[in-house]
Formats: sequence, structure tokens, C-alpha cells
Amino acid sequence: MRNIFGIVGKSGSGKTTLLEQLIPALRAHGLSISTIKHTHHQFDVDKPGKDSYRQREAGAEEVMLASSHRWALLHELRDAKEPEIEDLLRHMTPVDLILVEGFKFHNHPKIEIHRPSYGRAPLWPDDDTILAVASDEKIDCAPKHLIDLNDIDAITRFILSHLKLETKS
Repeated sequence: MRNIFGIVGKSGSGKTTLLEQLIPALRAHGLSISTIKHTHHQFDVDKPGKDSYRQREAGAEEVMLASSHRWALLHELRDAKEPEIEDLLRHMTPVDLILVEGFKFHNHPKIEIHRPSYGRAPLWPDDDTILAVASDEKIDCAPKHLIDLNDIDAITRFILSHLKLETKS
């Protein structure tokens, strides 16, 4: 089982911003980090008119783009069902920790970003896999742990402690 930890919250709550801060904080502890993000929107990382785009449009199941700087594998689902997170993780290179944005219904440990001033209901009352809430406001009835959303060190320590990850620094 890989070390995975999720960041969940309603749209616009700051999940990506938190991940942008967590990744370097965790790397500073000597850990290798990868991320996986779930989106409900159709997306494309390819550009219309480019060779790889044209190959996918022609019916290729997969197209790999490669350069001296990076590679990407585009896999078309066509009419297949959306893959489970376990299926996607099998395609990823082993690292010390995979941070997951979204996949809120998967059974991995999570922190929820909740901002009461946004007026949206929290996820944590109905999800035992949410172990802590990160917020920029005081929440009287938060679950086990309430962490200041702006305290990246505290969030980093919580993840490291929960996963019992040994740091290399």
C-alpha cells in the first residue's frame, strides 16, 4: 500500500493553493512527492491541431508525448467507465507520498479545507476518513483536529505524524 493522503473541500476552498504550499514543505523533509487530482470537468492537456491531438482524435487509445524534459501519457476512456483511484495509482512511479486532491469518496486519510464564511456545508460530519479540518476560521464543532489553514508547518506535521513517515532531513 502506498502512502497517500488527501486534501478535500468544496470547489474554490483552496485545495490547490494548499497543495502548492505542502509540496515544498514536505520535500524540505526529504520526501519525494507526487500528486493526483480528480476533476469533474472534461479536460485536455493536448492542443488542437498538434500531431498527438490529431492521433487521439483519429482513434488512438493512448498517445505518449515525450521530450528531454518530461513525458505524458494520454489515455482515452472512450465509452469506458471512469477508473478507480487504485487503477490510476498503478500507473504512477513509486514515491514517498502521493497527495490526492479530490477523490473525496475514496477511503484514504484526508484533511478537509472548510471555510464557514463561504456558507457551504462541511464534508467531515459524514466522512470518517476526514481526520482533520484546516480552516481560516474558528469552528466550534470540528472533528478530532482543527488546524489553522495558514499554518503549513502544522498541516505538514499532521500528515507526517498520521502516516508515520520518517523524514530524511
